[in-house]
Amino acid sequence: MGVKAAPVPIERIIKSRGIILQYAPLSDELSGMAYIRGGVGIIGVNALHHPNRQRFTAAHELAHHQLHPEHLRAEVHVDKVFRVLHRDSRASLGVDTKEVEANAFAAELLMPQFLLRDLVDPDGLDVDDDDRIEALARKFRVSPSAMRYRLGAWD
Repeated sequence: MGVKAAPVPIERIIKSRGIILQYAPLSDELSGMAYIRGGVGIIGVNALHHPNRQRFTAAHELAHHQLHPEHLRAEVHVDKVFRVLHRDSRASLGVDTKEVEANAFAAELLMPQFLLRDLVDPDGLDVDDDDRIEALARKFRVSPSAMRYRLGAWD
C-alpha cells in the first residue's frame, strides 16, 4: 500500500479494497461490525469511541474481511438481522480464534514491524516505560495498550 511512515492510513487501505467504511453512533459495548451485502464489503465503526479505538476497530474489521469472508457473506434482508462479528468477553479472554487473529492482524497493520524497527532500540523497549510507550502510541495513533500488546507480541 506504499506506507512509508506512521500513522498507517487505515481508511485509505480499506477503501482501496472496495470496502465501504461507515461511522455511526452505536451502543458503547459495540465497537464495530463487518458484513458483505450484495457482494459489497461494509465496515461499521462506533463513532462515539475514541479516534484511536476507531482506527483499531476499522483495522480489526478489515481483518475479518481478509481472513474470514465466509462468515460475512450471509445474505441480508430488510427483516433479517445480519451477523455481526464484534469484540466481546470471549475475544478479550483470547479464546475466540477469529477475534485473536483479527486483533493480531490489526496490530501488525497499524504498527508494522518495519516502521517500529526504526523507532525502537535494537536491544528492546521496556513496555513499562509509560512515556516512551505513549509517545509511540501517539505517533501511530493507537492506544498505549495496543502499542504494549504489539511490542510484547513482537518479541
